[in-house]
Amino acid sequence: MTTPTTRKFAGLLAVALGLIGAQNAMALTTQTSQFQVNLTLQAACTITSSALNFGTQGVLTSAINQSTQLSVTCTNSAPYSIGLDAGNVTGSAVSSRLLQAGAGGPTVAFQLYQDSSRSQIWGNTVGVDALTGVGNGSAQTLSVYGQIAPQSTPAAGTYSTTITATISF
Repeated sequence: MTTPTTRKFAGLLAVALGLIGAQNAMALTTQTSQFQVNLTLQAACTITSSALNFGTQGVLTSAINQSTQLSVTCTNSAPYSIGLDAGNVTGSAVSSRLLQAGAGGPTVAFQLYQDSSRSQIWGNTVGVDALTGVGNGSAQTLSVYGQIAPQSTPAAGTYSTTITATISF
């Protein structure tokens, strides 16, 4: 038996099925394409440094030891070499570095080392006295060990030099 409700439901069902069919007939066709994403990393390094401060001292009758740090970031697996120059005081050499109180003033001898026992001078000749390492892609902290050996004490003053750290990779 067909009732008005059944007829109404059948009509709605027919309309719904018609819409679904129309939607399928209007479905979009798709195409795809792929593309490459590339990055070329070349060997690279950065270096930063902090001051080495021997503090305030009186007479230089015993060794004064201090240290500072360099931060090196190199591409993973990139070999590097770090050299420290003699500084900017006239007469200073890697083997005998000098601090000076003002231009032309008195000097104090000091040295920079690669090791905490202060036996390996840190110079700037690759393959001889420069420090070598391999980058790991992250910052690596390297210590620089300084020493003022006992020596005649010059006049009071502020003694300084500027050391240049150079990284080769």
